[in-house]
Amino acid sequence: MSNKYLEVLTPQNSQLIFIDQQPQMAFGVQSIDRQTLKNNVVGLAKAAKIFNIPTTITTVETDGFSGNTYPELLAVYPEHKILERTSMNSWDDQNVRDALAANAAAGRKKVIVAGLWTEVCNTTFALSAALEGGYEIYMVADASGGTSADAHKYAMDRMVQAGIVPMTWQQVLLEWQRDWARKETYDAVIALVQEHSGAYGMGVDYAYTMVHKAPERVKHGERIGPNPAKK
Repeated sequence: MSNKYLEVLTPQNSQLIFIDQQPQMAFGVQSIDRQTLKNNVVGLAKAAKIFNIPTTITTVETDGFSGNTYPELLAVYPEHKILERTSMNSWDDQNVRDALAANAAAGRKKVIVAGLWTEVCNTTFALSAALEGGYEIYMVADASGGTSADAHKYAMDRMVQAGIVPMTWQQVLLEWQRDWARKETYDAVIALVQEHSGAYGMGVDYAYTMVHKAPERVKHGERIGPNPAKK
């Protein structure tokens, strides 16, 4: 096994690309609940923002078919340039290749991918970027979706056989954090977990209030005082 696959993700060796996180593409997703998909995509975007991960957002046929990128994703990157293209394979677009190369020049050869659909845009990009660009591709399975459970599964299988690394968005987040003594990102990560990590976030809420006796009312990680309705 190549040593590159034994390396953990760090905020210094990673970059991120969102491919076609657009409503018309999401309409066709059958492999994951669409609201869960959006939650995971936005959670991943916020994680990247916390750790200053360079991020590329690319779209296809926005006006002609796919619609605009999720507003919740755009809200994380309000000033971000969106790279519009026509090819199903993002690697075919020179602007996308240039954006990836600029980040790779700083040592960020590990490209984390979240896109729609898994069996088309994700697979063709991953195979091309790995073979032609020499990138190490990490496919975020639960921030991506296919047109059926089988379409997603067999696309992931095909990519894994080609050396693409499967991950989940929360795995990416915690690999970047790595050490809870890393206090400069601790509070933001905990707030993100509370907002987007489901049962894990609920567990954090419970531990804060029941074990550590923190105030009950918390908004985006900021304590705003006890519940006035409680006697």
